[in-house]
Amino acid sequence: MFLAIELCLTAIAVALAYTYPLLGERWFSWIELRFTTFANRRRLAVATVGLLALGLRLALLPILPIPAPEIHDEYSHLLLADTLAHGRLANPTHPMWIHFETFHVNWHPTYASMYYPGHALFLAFGQVVLGHPFWGVWLSSGLMCAAICWALQGWMPPGWALLGGVLAVINLGTFGYWVNSYWGGTVAAFGGALVLGSFPRLKKNQRIRDSILLGTGMAAIALTRPYEGIFFCLPIVVALIIWAFRQQTIPLKTSVLRIAVPAVLTLGIGLIWLGYYFRQVTGSSFTTAYQVNMRTYGLVYFPWEKIKPIPEFHHLAMQLFYRGDPVVGMYNLARHNNFELQVFKTFVLWLFYFGPLLTMPWIVWLFTRPRRGFWRSFSPELRFLVLLCACIYASLMLTIYINQPHYIAPAVAALYAVTLLLMRDLFITSSGRLVARSVPVIALMLFSARAVAPLVHLTPKPSAIRTWSSQYKQNFERARILNQLEHTDGQHLVIVRYSPGHDYLTDEWVFNGADIDGSKVIWARDMGPKNAELLQYFSKRKAWLVEPDTHPVRLSPYVE
Repeated sequence: MFLAIELCLTAIAVALAYTYPLLGERWFSWIELRFTTFANRRRLAVATVGLLALGLRLALLPILPIPAPEIHDEYSHLLLADTLAHGRLANPTHPMWIHFETFHVNWHPTYASMYYPGHALFLAFGQVVLGHPFWGVWLSSGLMCAAICWALQGWMPPGWALLGGVLAVINLGTFGYWVNSYWGGTVAAFGGALVLGSFPRLKKNQRIRDSILLGTGMAAIALTRPYEGIFFCLPIVVALIIWAFRQQTIPLKTSVLRIAVPAVLTLGIGLIWLGYYFRQVTGSSFTTAYQVNMRTYGLVYFPWEKIKPIPEFHHLAMQLFYRGDPVVGMYNLARHNNFELQVFKTFVLWLFYFGPLLTMPWIVWLFTRPRRGFWRSFSPELRFLVLLCACIYASLMLTIYINQPHYIAPAVAALYAVTLLLMRDLFITSSGRLVARSVPVIALMLFSARAVAPLVHLTPKPSAIRTWSSQYKQNFERARILNQLEHTDGQHLVIVRYSPGHDYLTDEWVFNGADIDGSKVIWARDMGPKNAELLQYFSKRKAWLVEPDTHPVRLSPYVE
């Protein structure tokens, strides 16, 4: 519904721009003057964007309460956060681990998440300091939006940078799944914004502070999305090296001491800690938890690899997932119909990052360029940013999986920078100026409508299609039963029994925390006669049977 409204408002804006190009000229000029005056106070503008993101998400709590996890990845990140909250980097393998085996979790050589620890560090902070992992997501969202505004200030006038920060708050920091789940995106985007914003500042001033921020951003990316991060950071590193050799005013030695050394040292600290983390988790500083998980289940990442057989699957759910459509289906699609896969990947990214509204400046800009000298319409900054975005997109084209938008989170500041530079170019003509001006107006209208919708019972239904306004799916039933048992005396063991045809991709219940034996509620898979050994091990716990496929979900005492 909101996507259709966005499309209609965008079409109306284009029509008005070419029929009444001076519409609201005096009103817009008055607002822009004051907006620019405020934006010129750069530090205040950055802080305001960050606080706006935090404040709006707090204000939305009555209609968007603290989310319940639903996707496998969320539970895995929460496991890692819980592990860190317990003051350790990995957990010992549980003697009954086969009963708890689940997706995106390693059991050997340690019990740990398969993911990188950057996002979980914020979740752990929220859990330990603020009482719930969600507050770590909330905090990282505010930092991300502030960093995007700061990054844009290095590429364009402060008024446009502040506008970009506000758009990021609306599109990423309110209703989007980055801040309404535990799946990630915000920390990688924060790191990417630091890298992007440091680049023009280092070329201009060569300050050690900016070099440290560059290294910090790269470290944040290494701890969250290292594969895509290489494609994002490498062009910036190469461009800095070329600039250092070409420019004449600053000795090369000075550039090395003030740019390279602080950045390398800062990044090195992050990489050393990451290596130590993997040594504790996998036994080797050069073997990631992700690699261990892929080897365990014979997975591949690229279509030229071959899916390897494994001796056996202990559970039907694991077999259907790792040898069914979620993996093998995508593998065959990538090998035999890659064009279709690439089209779908592009659509997923476009829908989340741009949609009709932010696509409008791109289309209008392209159609208003002169026929001769089209390429000269691209400023050096615009050419570099487009190249940067193309590089990170190339990283997704190589893989077999349907990419989620947070996979290219490091590039989000660059995507906004390109869009805003195009909008700035449109200001040359009166029609283009109204097109650019309509973007924040429509964004505010859509945000207001989305915020009011739940009050009039028009909340969008949960959907796998991810836009800035879509309702994120959550496992409320599991959360309800967990809350019920947590408020029931004693300790509990919940055996999960699925019906044939259960959707293991989006409705998995068997996930546990870092300290399984110390948890009040433990979730285990139904293994038929083998349940006896689990019941004997946890003989002092109350055993329950949950059947997720009944309506309503049935929780009953377990009977052997």
